[in-house]
Amino acid sequence: MSTRTALISESDGKPRCSWCAGDSEYVRYHDEEWGMPVVDDRLIFEKICLEGFQSGLSWLTILRKRPAFRIAFKNFEPELVAKFNKRDIERLMNNAGIVRHRGKIEATIQNARASLQMQNEGISLAKFVWSFCPENAAVKSSKKPSKAPKSQRDIQSKTPESQAMSKSLRKLGFKFVGETTMYAAMQSLGVVNDHYLGCHRREKCDLARAKALKLMLA
Repeated sequence: MSTRTALISESDGKPRCSWCAGDSEYVRYHDEEWGMPVVDDRLIFEKICLEGFQSGLSWLTILRKRPAFRIAFKNFEPELVAKFNKRDIERLMNNAGIVRHRGKIEATIQNARASLQMQNEGISLAKFVWSFCPENAAVKSSKKPSKAPKSQRDIQSKTPESQAMSKSLRKLGFKFVGETTMYAAMQSLGVVNDHYLGCHRREKCDLARAKALKLMLA
């Protein structure tokens, strides 16, 4: 794939990553959310859970169902989700607005409890997730962070950082947090910036990441 085919231009003429082509909601998500740094614990918890639901499906499916997910899971407030019981699980299994996968539903409840345990131990989920960013890993390993991708070939489905984060989350009790799933979360949360070289969002995400890195790695 060449740099040119890695980018598309919609009616406004702005170059964008080609994966968002053909759907207005995908374009909005690409332009407003994907790759922008998130440092809020609740939002990070939500994204981790939604990425778990996405496993085996398209992200567009999850994106379209996200409003229903937020209603079903009490806006992904860990304190509320952690209290869900068997009756809530059956309620969610009958909710056609979300992905009705028992294992993923139960994992979301368990993840809420694990997240609360982290809070009780004084561990910020945001600080934890950002500790696996390439810049932090680069300091530890003396390797430079990867350059801006020019094509899909330059983007891996998992990285040493996502593998380490997945392993650490599992030790903390999280479920459905595989290494590929966690790399997708890292991309979305801005922990890495995988906007293609030339994409109109790449520089804006880089500038926002620089501020987030100072806060999260302080």
